[in-house]
Amino acid sequence: MNCVEINDTSSYHIHDLNTLGWELTLCNSLEPENSPIRALLEKNTSFGNLLFDFLSRHLPLEEAKSVLEVGGGYGYIMRDFLGRLRGVRASMIDISPFLLSKQRETLNSHNVTFCEHDFLAASPDFLKGHDVAILNENIGDFPTACGLTRDVLNENCRDSQAAEIRGYFNKYGLAVPSGESFNFNLGAVRAVELLCSSGVPYIYLSEHSCEAAAPEKWRYALGIEPTDNPERIALKGHDEYTIRFSHLEAVAAHYGYRTARGNYTDMLPVRFDERIHFILTSKTEKDEHEIIRLFIGDLFKYEYLLLIRD
Repeated sequence: MNCVEINDTSSYHIHDLNTLGWELTLCNSLEPENSPIRALLEKNTSFGNLLFDFLSRHLPLEEAKSVLEVGGGYGYIMRDFLGRLRGVRASMIDISPFLLSKQRETLNSHNVTFCEHDFLAASPDFLKGHDVAILNENIGDFPTACGLTRDVLNENCRDSQAAEIRGYFNKYGLAVPSGESFNFNLGAVRAVELLCSSGVPYIYLSEHSCEAAAPEKWRYALGIEPTDNPERIALKGHDEYTIRFSHLEAVAAHYGYRTARGNYTDMLPVRFDERIHFILTSKTEKDEHEIIRLFIGDLFKYEYLLLIRD
């Protein structure tokens, strides 16, 4: 983590990724066939298959000749995609040698290119060769500028990092957060800029959102309200930050992409029956009920963003 002094009176931190500890993502939680949360869904299958079904309704996946996944975890999503797409060239790019080794194990029966590299330093020429890019539940791991003040947006602030951040706000017309200090998803904005400027036709991103809210009927039970300011999530071995997706939409619009945005209930439809209602509104301490409450809360906390270049 780096600390940069600005104008001798204020400071901010660039939260950067030091390690990639194991994380129970929604993708991983739906992987076991006997997962208790699979039974909540209208369709009992893996996350990758549910994501494929969802994207197929919005993107011409059957026409894709090449698919890139950034930070592909254990390779489960790409495995499911390649099981349903034929003759597609697949690439995995990851900064973690450990996770790349797991991806190789999962995808050993498929023709996949594996690249150990920092995605934010990827060549635009490499990206241009892909029709679809997938960044699932990982853009919160990219660097985040924390504890910023409005001084950062002042032209008199000469710090080079501040100049970069100010440049993004000016170039893309990003909404300035309210409050005395704020955090900024610097790495996520860089990632979308890199993908869009490279002209990748179809891009899918998802992560915990700082702009998410539970629907009115469940708000009292789940307590999910937007903050509009990226918040720290402490994980084993590393931290991540929630995402301000409206900033990413603004970057994509600058490059002529149209967008579709929503929460995970669009991809993972749940049967909200009387049992689920009881679990959400009661304070039962059963492990299974706690798992279900956390899962449904995440369905509303996670947002996806589709970027489509016509």
